[in-house]
Amino acid sequence: MKVILLEDVKSLGNKGAIVNVSDGYARNLFTKKLGIEATPKNINDLKLQKAHEEKVAQQILDEAKAFAAEIAEKQVTVSIKVGEGGRTFGSVSTKEIAEAAKAQLGYDIDKKKMMLTSPVKALGTTLVPIKLHPKVTAELKVVVKEA
Repeated sequence: MKVILLEDVKSLGNKGAIVNVSDGYARNLFTKKLGIEATPKNINDLKLQKAHEEKVAQQILDEAKAFAAEIAEKQVTVSIKVGEGGRTFGSVSTKEIAEAAKAQLGYDIDKKKMMLTSPVKALGTTLVPIKLHPKVTAELKVVVKEA
């Protein structure tokens, strides 16, 4: 019997796959709501659902690309204490950069999406990569000034 999987089933297939199983196994899948019979109507519904999901995923990707282009044009200024000889006290972390972006630009950027390898400890300009989407990474210009 052909079955459309509604969930990922270990050793059988992923969600949305059409698999051929025995009648008894199919009955078990139906009772556990893991699959439905692969009738022409259900197959058509699956195609429509996949097309809708692809459209939504493309729309999200386009929005992420537009936001990345917008972020690339902006900059954020963060102040840090500086001692004798231009040595800094402490560093600028992703939390401080996220707060500055919220205050100065009005963007609510998650600090966990900022891929800063180490906190910024020097004065000047630094590019901070931000992972907006699995396929889109933006760079925010952060200017560190003396407080």
